[in-house]
Amino acid sequence: MRPLGLFTVLLGAALPLIDFFIVNVALPAIDSDLAAGPATLELIVGGYGVAYAVLLVLGGRLGDTAGRRRLFLIGMAAFGLTSLACGLAPTAWTLVGARVAQGAASALMLPQVLATIQATTQGPRRARAMSLYGATAGLSMVAGQILGGVLVAADVAGSGWRSVFLVNVPVVILGLVLAARVLPETRSERPASVDVPGTLLLALSLVSLLLPLTEGRATGWPLWTWVSLAVFPFAAAAFYLTERRADRMGRTPLVPPSLLRLESLRRGLVMLVPFSIGFSGFMFVVAVALQQGLRMGPVAAGLALVPMALAFFAASLAGPRLVGRFGSRVVTVGGLLQGAGILLLLLTVRSGWPDLGLASLAPGVAVAGLGQGLQLPVLMRLMLSDVPADRAGVGGGVMVTTQQSALALGVATLGSLFLALIPSAGMRTALGVTLLVQLGLIVLTVLLSLRLPRGMR
Repeated sequence: MRPLGLFTVLLGAALPLIDFFIVNVALPAIDSDLAAGPATLELIVGGYGVAYAVLLVLGGRLGDTAGRRRLFLIGMAAFGLTSLACGLAPTAWTLVGARVAQGAASALMLPQVLATIQATTQGPRRARAMSLYGATAGLSMVAGQILGGVLVAADVAGSGWRSVFLVNVPVVILGLVLAARVLPETRSERPASVDVPGTLLLALSLVSLLLPLTEGRATGWPLWTWVSLAVFPFAAAAFYLTERRADRMGRTPLVPPSLLRLESLRRGLVMLVPFSIGFSGFMFVVAVALQQGLRMGPVAAGLALVPMALAFFAASLAGPRLVGRFGSRVVTVGGLLQGAGILLLLLTVRSGWPDLGLASLAPGVAVAGLGQGLQLPVLMRLMLSDVPADRAGVGGGVMVTTQQSALALGVATLGSLFLALIPSAGMRTALGVTLLVQLGLIVLTVLLSLRLPRGMR
């Protein structure tokens, strides 16, 4: 794959992740304009994440079968159309529906990125491409929040919050032109049919867990949320048993249990969960704390994360060289640095609230970003290093589904904890408790990183 082809697929990787986070800073403006209310606002964030997570593995399977370039083009075109629908939504519930459709379009597009990289590169070129993918993923999550703040404040042509979605349309048009010209078509040499029972059970498992956790606090935890949570363990067990039976019978399940026997993938997935929960929870909480607690405008709230983005970018550039010398221990060092940054930020909040500015927040945010940049790109490269090329779509789908589910879980759990504490404890204490919980998750990721395979290909 040529450099322009790599740029094109990385553009496709950036868009879905940017759009997961870009709405965080825009939520107050959406609430004011559409009278959305807390429960609907949570759905605007969570509906996208749930649809995205539920369909990712299926998107990877469809790409393996029908052609990854074809699915990439279809997914990107659908992403552009649904972004336009989000930007033009006349009501809050219309926006929720458009966001769910946008998440489904993302699930068609994103798995093709990893699968195409795996199928068209080898050796050092693959390692470099995977490092760039990991850097793109991390930067997109931070940049989405920064871009959201700038666009809302700029109020382009009076569009206000709508510009955070409409900005995708010209980018998608560029991506479609490039993809049609430079992307090679690849597919699995052993295409498998769609695993319908597995797909339905995975969807039930993720929806029964993520939807009540996303909506529970805002709706007062009605009966349906508890029923849904009670369904989750049974749905998850049924999914595992169904997939294991299909694997033993020689069929190709949606998520082959045999794929999880790969040590690098299995251990990497276990570490990716707490990392992603902490990451997304932090981004959501910071967006609310800066705007509602410190009364910053959307631009200032976005600019507060610039040191994190710059440090992440620098670390992700240095990562490949450091991995060559120190292997996966780079991930451990990254976790320690991230923990130091969150601890520094916690101390800053405790001592300086509410007179905090961009300069006082910058050191903690930058050190945390440096640590994240040493973890995520390396971890993603490690997880897919042993996945065979003909199963690249499935492997990438499993990894991104795990990441996306954990991102949605982070907003639902850490976000709900933070918002629930504010009325009784105040914004400062709520933020401090949430940062302490994230610090605990970082300690867990550091311990799990010690179990990662030391060497990397």
